[in-house]
Parts: sequence; structure tokens; C-alpha cells
Amino acid sequence: MTILNAHVQQSILKHHLVNPWNKDVLIVVFPQYYHRQYVSHTPNLYIETVAGYVKLAPACQRKLKSKLKDKYKIINEGISGHVKSALLNEIYTELYITEGDGGDVNQEHEVKQIEVASRKRTTDEKPIKCNDIFKPLPEQKQPIRTVLTKGVAGIGKTVSVQKFILDWTEGEVNQDVLFIFPLPFRELNLMKEKKLSLVNLIQSFFPETQDLKPRHYKGYKIMFIFDGLDECRLPLDFQNNENLVNIEEQTSVDVLLTNLIKGNLLPSALLWITSRPAAANQIPPECVDQVTEVRGFSDPQKQEYFSKRIRDQDLANKVFTHIRSSRSLYIMCHIPVFCWITATVLERMLSEAESGEIPKTLTQMFTHFLIFQIKHKSQKYSGNSETDPQQTRTSILALGKLAFQQLEKGNLIFYEEDLRESGIDFREVSVYSGVCTQIFREEHELHLGKVFSFVHLSVQEFLAALYAFLCFIDRFDLNQQTTKKQNTELSELFSRSTMTDFLSSAIDRALQSENGHLDLFLRFLLGLSLKSNQNLLRVVLTQTERITHSSEEIVKYIKEKIEKNSSPEKSINLFHCLNELNDHSLVQEVQKYLSGGGERRLQQARLSPAQWSALAFVLVNSEEELEEFNLSKYDPSEECLLRLLPVVKISRRAVLASCNLGVRTCENLESVLNLENSSLKELDLSKNDLQDSGVELLSAGLKSSHCKLLASCNLGVKTCENLESVLNLENSSLKELDLSNNDLQDSGVELLSAGLKSSHCKLQILRLSGCMITEKGCCSLASALISNPAHLKELDLTYNHPGESGVKLLSDRLEDPHCKLETLGVEHGGKIRIKPGLKKYGCDFTLDLNTAQRRLSLSEENRRVEFREELQSYPDHPERFDYYPQVLSRESVTGVTGRCYWEAEWSGGGDGVAVAVSYKSISRKGRESDCGRTKLPPPPSGCRRVGVYVDCPSGTLSFYSVSSDTPSHSHTPSHTLTHLHTFYTTFTQPLYAGIGVGIGSSVRLCKIE
Repeated sequence: MTILNAHVQQSILKHHLVNPWNKDVLIVVFPQYYHRQYVSHTPNLYIETVAGYVKLAPACQRKLKSKLKDKYKIINEGISGHVKSALLNEIYTELYITEGDGGDVNQEHEVKQIEVASRKRTTDEKPIKCNDIFKPLPEQKQPIRTVLTKGVAGIGKTVSVQKFILDWTEGEVNQDVLFIFPLPFRELNLMKEKKLSLVNLIQSFFPETQDLKPRHYKGYKIMFIFDGLDECRLPLDFQNNENLVNIEEQTSVDVLLTNLIKGNLLPSALLWITSRPAAANQIPPECVDQVTEVRGFSDPQKQEYFSKRIRDQDLANKVFTHIRSSRSLYIMCHIPVFCWITATVLERMLSEAESGEIPKTLTQMFTHFLIFQIKHKSQKYSGNSETDPQQTRTSILALGKLAFQQLEKGNLIFYEEDLRESGIDFREVSVYSGVCTQIFREEHELHLGKVFSFVHLSVQEFLAALYAFLCFIDRFDLNQQTTKKQNTELSELFSRSTMTDFLSSAIDRALQSENGHLDLFLRFLLGLSLKSNQNLLRVVLTQTERITHSSEEIVKYIKEKIEKNSSPEKSINLFHCLNELNDHSLVQEVQKYLSGGGERRLQQARLSPAQWSALAFVLVNSEEELEEFNLSKYDPSEECLLRLLPVVKISRRAVLASCNLGVRTCENLESVLNLENSSLKELDLSKNDLQDSGVELLSAGLKSSHCKLLASCNLGVKTCENLESVLNLENSSLKELDLSNNDLQDSGVELLSAGLKSSHCKLQILRLSGCMITEKGCCSLASALISNPAHLKELDLTYNHPGESGVKLLSDRLEDPHCKLETLGVEHGGKIRIKPGLKKYGCDFTLDLNTAQRRLSLSEENRRVEFREELQSYPDHPERFDYYPQVLSRESVTGVTGRCYWEAEWSGGGDGVAVAVSYKSISRKGRESDCGRTKLPPPPSGCRRVGVYVDCPSGTLSFYSVSSDTPSHSHTPSHTLTHLHTFYTTFTQPLYAGIGVGIGSSVRLCKIE
């Protein structure tokens, strides 16, 4: 919409009101220029007098603001308006909103998402104030029209909407917006059968706008807020719905919404859509300008909430202290609605208004919450605190059935027909106040009907579990009614013969779920099997005497599942189930290892798969922030990593170097790298045999910019193709990439350079040490730096063969004032560096006769050493070993800053040999053995050759078994290296090769071909 000044107005009027702009134009004119008849003759051209334009909008706005303020100034925390409410401005706690990820949809159960999100540090992300979500971020050049805000159920999306609207009505913020129209999806669902125009839709919800003409909507800055996309029961068929540009044309609500979101209708309007994560992909990404995410309460905000919610500050502190003592409760308090539930329960119990054990598990907390609501209902509607057991039981069963059926359908909101199906008279639904809330519209005499929901998904899951438990133990027409109407996977559980079979079948069903949608339901179901919780619910559970069940049986079954289950995430939930059953034995076993020697003791222990899963559970639920996870401190294997994968997700840095990982690992890590809520910022996969096929699996994760360390991973040209696409990504934020010790060669670097040329590439550090690069590869890199000189600051090309011309090409970039390159490494070059694998670091040395113990005999120009029974007639020397049959090399195999690879082959039987590196300062006298030595497994049977690689800059010492696999038709020897072990340390002195020889054995230093 364009508004023109008086000079342009007169020009258009003189030219017979021709519209030259090919879009809608509104002309605001002075009365002397106003000619009403012109409008009908000029398409897309609208004329309004100054008085009409200036006076009409504020009048409508005042009415709308007044209505919205009255509606949103009050907040009902999970309970309906029949009970006391609070002023939003008094109780509101600022929620943590961040820039979100518009990538893959997270289908995990939302409790899992909360567990991960609760560990994210607020310093990792820049918060966005609720009132600023339409302000472009510094890197965003285009204005924002549509914002999609994601967040799990109960996290505070709707409250954020309320606060945004309330602040606007009070003149606090966003006063450039003339009208805000909140249209919740749960209410739009009630109009899905109607045919109306966009103007009709607005006026039906907001009669205050009746005086506005259709042309006014195009001249004013307006905003639509669509809250609760996950509750939408409209098809939202963006692909097949007809295009619509006329706001007066009547059609279905679905067509109106898709065209409004696509920008066909009112393209100048602002749109704010909120959704749970699983439903967010219903909106095409091209229709969204900014994605934000409501993170919920941080730890300080939790305490702030309880301080505001509970007026007695001593009591508020007691409540918060208790919550902190239970990790599962504390994590759930990330959700504001759960904070309300917790405050409702603990405020009464800790103030001595109630007696009994203070809740420590989720089942206990929700059980007490339900009891309080039952008592509240009796006091409100019967006038006394005594409950009618039969009426109460009937009500809870009806609500439980509703919860159970809608949980299976995946619905969080329901309508009158849903209530009727569950046997609830919606006309009497107010008696369920506090357990089931109602939101209904009676304005404008529309009589659209009512919308119902539980206060939170977790309440629905608890009632569904309670209903399932009741159905099983009662075994009469209740069971039959359920199974007759629907034969679902869950309802089939009721046919089990014993409680143990019933619960174990429920466990199996939950484990079969791909996204874990039954995880919380299962926790509640198992918690309800405890006698202590059944006693609390005796007003509902009237047949508890018929329950003959021992929790030990089901605990044993869960432990067996943990032992056998290959999914680490499902194992974590099974530990939560054990927690609900008050069994902590597996966790306590692992904690003994941690407290009695820590990581060193864990390295020595042979933990079972179940114990590794228990360790993952302990680390994931620890209050301490996990800065770094190093797999080698536990068990450097793929099996251990799989069990500890949940720990990788919550770590900022994961060090998986030299852990015998392969392609299978990449399959598992891809899911971690793609996680929207992963905390992982750095991933070190160096010195693992990932190969190109492994990195190809990781490519989607690489695009998320987390994985940056792929040194010594047996990578080649194919990997560079994947990395080129990563660097070319428009939103690429990869800053550092280490590909050292991979045989990329010039062809791989050429592909990589194509990505470096991209204006989207933000890479600052690139390490290509030991990648078989020659002058040709340097030419490609220099060209890339000319094309995109603005970002790369450090380039490591050590241990390559750039030649003089290659060095000059890149050195010129250092001198270029437009190029940001500051550091260029080209040391240790030469032709030997274009040999494949570790051979490029091959070094040649001899053994030092002056260090040889007298039972050792040197030969073959001091390259072979053999154990002899008779003493050799060596002269005395201060560097000679006097007891152990050992010898050092004459030359240092590496300085403090170098790399070296060498091989040794042994023969004979006897007592075997030792291959090592040592400082020259090692003690030569006496029988004392070194402390803390580590014994390595011998090479595989039949293999008598060992490779040793020292990398001083990275502080690693690696051992390999070397096997010959030379084809019979080939004269060129070929060897395969199998990694045995890698030590990590800081080298402070030059290193020397060391050989120890037992009786009947000999060792020969091999030539590196």
C-alpha cells in the first residue's frame, strides 16, 4: 500500500486517476480534491479524505485495545476463570526467547526436549525480548513479515502472546502497529465449515472494526497472531489451495489462512505464528522470515517465579530448595505450567496444611495435584471438604478416558463431540475446574461452541495412565467398553492376565515408539503400580486389595531391557522409570566407581552395557555443566560411545579422537549433529578410520557447522565434495576446519577451494597439514583467497610439497592489504610429503651402541638388535642401560615440534620385545620400573611388525600393527595399518626410539618405502 503526498495526488487526479504502480494504492487527499466517483473507475486505487483516514483508525483502535486489555490483563495459571486469577503484569516472569532453527522437525517426546534444553547455557545464545521479535537481527538485511515461534507444550508461548498484546494495549511498545488481531487456531477450528472473506473473519472476531472499510486494511500496519499451530485441525493445504488476493472474496478459512501466510492477502501485514516443535513444519519455510524458540525458565527464573507466586518468602525458599533436591522435578520446572503445578502442591504440603511424604517423583507430584483438585471441587460445588467417592471416581474415569483416547490421537485440545465420546456432559464441564479448563467464545452472538484442554500435556498423560491402570485392575464393563469401541495398541494392554504382564507389555509398547511419545505415560503407569501412590488415590482406586504385584519383578524386567536395548535414548527413559519405582541400584553401582577413583577406575573396570547406560543417565542428569566429553577416559570403542551418546548431545565439546571409530559411528553422530537442541559446538574425530563414506553420512551434520575436526580420518576427494557444499551454504557459520593428515591431494584441495571462493564462506582457520598438496593445490588456494579475501586468517600447509612457486603465491596473499590472511605455515616440506598415509613422516635412524645393555648385540649397521646369552664386551658408558636389555636410538626421532613415523619388525619366540619412545633423560641404572605404565595388547597373531607415529604438536604417540597384503602379482610391498593405542601428553623434550629385547628375540628397524 502506498500513501502519496498532495503534489502526486494532484498529478494523478489531472491524469484521470490512472494507477501506474501495478499495486494497490491509497491516496489520502484534502477535501477539495476528493471525488468519490473516481474510485469505481480506477482498479486498485483508493481515495480517502484526511479526516476520514486520521479519525477512523484511532477510534477503532481504542475500542480494540480496550477489549484486548480486559481480556489479557488477567492470567489463569492452568485453571479456569472460576477460581482466583492474577494480574499478568504482577506475576509475569520474562521468558527466554532465542533465535530458533528452521531445520528438521524434532519429533522426540517434549519431556526429552526439555531435559536437553534445560542444560543449555544462556550464554550460548543471544536472547530476544518478546516485544522485539519483529526487529531484524544484525545480520538480517530484509524486514521481517512472518515470525514462527516454537516451544514445547506449556513452555509459555501463549503467555508471551498475551504479554505482547497487553504491552501494546497499554502503549508500551510496538505503537507503529495500528491493529493486532489475535486469532488462536483452537478457535479458528470452530469456523472450518464457514465461507467468509478475510474482512468478515476479522469483523466476526472483532466487531470493533465494523466501521473499517476493506481499503483501510491495506493502508494500516496491522498484525495477525495465530497461536497454537499444533492445535490446528484445518488442512492448511498450501500446495493445492487456490490463490486469493481479494480480501472481500468469500472462501474457506483454510484458504484465507494459506493465502495470508503466503503473502497473497495483505502482504504488508505482520504475522506471528506459535507452535509446538512437531507441528512447525506445516508452514513452508519460504513463508517464514524468522524462527524463534521459547526456551522456558532458566534456573534463576525458576526461583524468581516461586518468589512471585508464593508470597511467604521463607516458604518460597523451602519449596525451591526441595525442588532442587529432585533432579526430575527441577528439570520439569523448566516449563512454567509445571512450576504452577509444583507450587500448588508444595505450597500446601510444606506449610503443614497437608501431611504426608513430600513428593520427589513425577508420579507423586501429579498424584497430589489430582487429590488437591478433587478436594477443591468438593469444597466449591458441594460446600464441604468430604468427597463423594462414586461421583469423584466417575468424573476421574471420564476425564481419564478422554485423556487416554485423545493421547492416542495426538490431540491436546478437544471439542464437544470429543467429550460426548468419553461420556462427559460438556454442559457440566465446569465441575472439572482445575483439571480440565474451557475456553469458549460467546461474543458477537456467534455461539461458535467451546474448546477444551487439560492444563498441560503432562496432566493429560498422567490421567491417561491412571485410566489405563483402572481399566486393568477393575476388569468389568469398563474394560469391555474401551476395547469394543477401539482396538488400539494401548487398549490391547488391558487383556493381560497379571499386573507384571500388563506393565511389561506397556514397556514393550513404549520401546517400540520411534519418537518416544509414550515415555511419560509409561513413567506414570509404573509409578502408579507402587502401593504408596495407590494409597494416596484410594478415593479412585477402590479395588487395590485385588492388586497382587511385586515391583521387584518389573524392576528386573526393566534392567534386562536396559542391558539388551541398543537405543541410548530409550535406556535413559527406562532409568527414569526405575526412579519412579524408587529403584536406584544401577545408578548407585556406577556412582561407586565415580567416587572411588573416578575416570581412572572406570577405565580399568569392565562395565556391563547396563552400567554404561547408567553412567550416561548419571552424567546427563548431573547439575554440573559438561564442558568436555572425552571418550578415551571411559572406553574408546563404538559400543561405549553408543551407550554414552546422550552425553555427547549435552556436551559443548566431544573428543572422540583415536577411539577405534568407523562408519557405524558416523551413522549415530549424524543424528546428534542434526539435533535442533544439541549443545555440541566442537567435535574432534581425528585419528579414526571414518573414510569418505563415513563423512558422507556426516555431511548433513557438517552443514549444521558443529563438526570441524576430521584430522587423520582416512579421507579423500569425496569428502572435499561434501565440504564444498557445506562452505557454499548461504547460512554457513563454520569458522574452523582441521583436515590434517588426510590424503586429499591437489584434486581434493581444488574442490575445497571452490567452497572457499564462495561469499557465504566464513572460514577463519583451515589446517591442511600433511595432505599431499603440491604447487597446483597452492595455486587453487591462492585463487580462492583472491576471490574471497575477507575471512580466512590462518592457513596451515606444513608437511606438504608446495615448492618455491607455491610458497610465493600464498606469501603474496600475506602482503595483500585486502586479504585477511595473517598466518601461513609451510614448514617441513619436500617430496617425501607426497607419499600416502603415515609414510610421508617416515624417518631413518640407527641404534646407539653406547646405550645398549651388555646382553644386546647390534648388527646391520646398527639397525638390528638381538638378545644374547653371553655378555658383550662394550666399554663403560654413562648412557648404557645396566640391567634391563634396552637400547635407544642415536638420533632423535623428532624434535619438540616435529612428526615422525617408523616401523620395527621382531623375530624369534622367547620373551618378546618392547617398542617405545623415550626422553634421553630416562634413568639407565637399577631395576626400578616406571610408575603408571600402560600395557598394550600385542599385535594380532602372525603379525610381527609395529608402526610408531609421534606427533609432537598435537601431543600424541600412536602404535599400529603392520600387516603385509601385497598382491601376488605385484612387486611393490603394501602394508595395512591397524591402530592399537594412542597416548595423549605434552612433549617437553626431543624423543628417541627405544627397543627392549627378551630372551630368544631380535628386532630390526624397517626401511620406509
